[in-house]
Amino acid sequence: MKWFTGGVFALTTVSFGALYIFQNRLVYPSWAQGARKYVDTPASRGLPYERVVLASKDGVQIEAYDLQNKNSTSTVLILCPNAGNIGYFIPVIELFYKQLGTSVFIYSYRGYGHSEGSPSEAGLKRDADRVLSYLSTNDFHKKRKLVLYGRSLGGANAIYIASKFGNLVDGVILENTFLSIRKVIPYMFPILKRLAFMCHEIWNSEQEIKGIPETISILFLRGLKDEIVPPHHMKKLFEICPSKDKRIFEFPLGHHNDTILQDGYWAIIEEFLSSHGFI
Repeated sequence: MKWFTGGVFALTTVSFGALYIFQNRLVYPSWAQGARKYVDTPASRGLPYERVVLASKDGVQIEAYDLQNKNSTSTVLILCPNAGNIGYFIPVIELFYKQLGTSVFIYSYRGYGHSEGSPSEAGLKRDADRVLSYLSTNDFHKKRKLVLYGRSLGGANAIYIASKFGNLVDGVILENTFLSIRKVIPYMFPILKRLAFMCHEIWNSEQEIKGIPETISILFLRGLKDEIVPPHHMKKLFEICPSKDKRIFEFPLGHHNDTILQDGYWAIIEEFLSSHGFI
């Protein structure tokens, strides 16, 4: 019995240890569906762009697409969700660039697409720091207003950027993002709810959003059928956000990945951009 009990304890310890050590591959599935092998470019839609490679503070090279629209009054920084690569967002790039008339900058987080390295919260935040350094010093983009567009994980990244670089950000669009990854785990994986404390990739947006300047205009978009992020997370983020100019819109049929396809989604974004002089 002692041998059996000891064996179970050892196996449990090893399992928990493996879960802790290898959780990044679960939290950031950049490897899924061959998304590291092929990355589409804006050229597939006839969009003019420049491929940019930026070196983060720790030397990791990240790939980006820079689409400069000379008639634009703003640049939209697209912050991708936690799947695929920036090539998946070519249709979204086209909407912002052609239909809405903005400039667009999009980049692959480390460990995603053709960017080097392995993803982690600390690493992705270093990448964001480098991108903001580029946009704030580039001769073209520094003359334009900056709008962040983040979905899911991209929303957490947008909140981080707006809280740290509030003097550089004019507007933020958030869709289906979360209070923190730890608070998502019980919703997605009820069986693991007691192990959520072991998640070291936290993305504490619930705390970071409080640091966003009240002068930044923010649009919240949430799908009420979101099966990955509890829908009330977006409502809570809206409530605690200090912005004096914030709006929230709900999509009754919107799931986590198809809220972007719901009726009125892009009309709401266009009205937000237009009413604030971003287009």
